[in-house]
Amino acid sequence: MEAEPRWLDDEEQRTWIALASLILRLPGALDAQLQRDAGLSHFEYLVLSGLSTAPGRTMRMSELAVAAEGSLSRLSQVVGRMEKRDFVRRTPDPADGRYTLAVLTDAGWHKVVEAAPGHLEAVRRLVFDPLTKPQQRRLRDLSRRVMRAVDPGDRCFGAD
Repeated sequence: MEAEPRWLDDEEQRTWIALASLILRLPGALDAQLQRDAGLSHFEYLVLSGLSTAPGRTMRMSELAVAAEGSLSRLSQVVGRMEKRDFVRRTPDPADGRYTLAVLTDAGWHKVVEAAPGHLEAVRRLVFDPLTKPQQRRLRDLSRRVMRAVDPGDRCFGAD
């Protein structure tokens, strides 16, 4: 005998709809701003910014995929396009030739530096400005709690 589904009550349903709307619409709003102002997708920006903060502006592709919250195949396609724009180059890892390193070029560094102020302003306007400091801390705590349920290892890029 199958167990009865655990249906959402009215309050849970309203919360879920609000969260699902946020999950779907926020990335689109961030992507639109970056496309308009910098000619980058949000994923491309995450790749460039991840590399910009890495030691030597270099990361293994597998680690960069985790940091950018994408699959290795998606990252490979995006890095291929960014190589054509001279933002990133790939090279074998001298420590272990089984791995490939992504290296942020000077052009890529300048692109992420150029894109960062507009992106951060969009993040501030869309996420932080509508919330008080206590609400921001609560959002962080709630987000981490849900992330631990989604990914118990919590490899989240910004996790403490």
